[in-house]
Amino acid sequence: MLPSEQWARALAAWAIPKEIAETAHENPWIHPPALFHVPERIETTFSHACALEALPLGGSVLDVGCGGGVAAFALAPSHVVGVDHQREMLEMFTSNATSRGVSSEVFEGFWPEIAHQVPKADVVVSHHVAYNVADIAPFLRELNDHARNRVVIEIPTHHPLTNMATAWKYFWNLDRPDSPTATDLVEVLAEMGIRAHWHYWSGPIREITEIDQESEFLRIRLCLPPERLGEVKEFLREHPIPRQRELATIWWDVADEM
Repeated sequence: MLPSEQWARALAAWAIPKEIAETAHENPWIHPPALFHVPERIETTFSHACALEALPLGGSVLDVGCGGGVAAFALAPSHVVGVDHQREMLEMFTSNATSRGVSSEVFEGFWPEIAHQVPKADVVVSHHVAYNVADIAPFLRELNDHARNRVVIEIPTHHPLTNMATAWKYFWNLDRPDSPTATDLVEVLAEMGIRAHWHYWSGPIREITEIDQESEFLRIRLCLPPERLGEVKEFLREHPIPRQRELATIWWDVADEM
């Protein structure tokens, strides 16, 4: 089986069983906008530094799955392009660009379906998106084709929902997968003829600081009804979510294709 096929199969294993999903009161695949807030001062990470190396003076950045735009605005570019399927995220991205005096344009939809609408940029970044994409090769190919200089991807070394495995076991006696991984993504790139570089490092998890909000978020993710919020809160007190995680920066220059 090809690495890209293995990636798709591994992600499919993360599907919530039908008998559990049917009990959900809300969509469990939520992304609270509060997690995508962009601080006034963005701490430079390895991923940011890697992208800055390839960004020329007055250069442009395309941020795929942009959220509020941390990955793009950390680079202080002259022009930013944001792609996201949530309008609320794009509104946040545009507002952040305006407040920083950066020209911007945004495109609403899923990558790579709307890639043909989106202009090229000097550097393309995509942080914490790849694990949401089953058909990963076209996604990666369009990232590559839209970069003049470099593509920089940041993802956890393991699927970001692995930190909820204990909760799924506790509330539903459900074992969760432990793949795919960042190493699997590098193997997909090799399959595509792209010679990627990678670096593993530790970084903080962007978190909801209030336990009431964190409990509500976890309850929804676990497909539990509102009346079980107290149980979830107690579980979090006894099993706090880690505040650090292992991350991977994966990058390549467009000239590095085999």
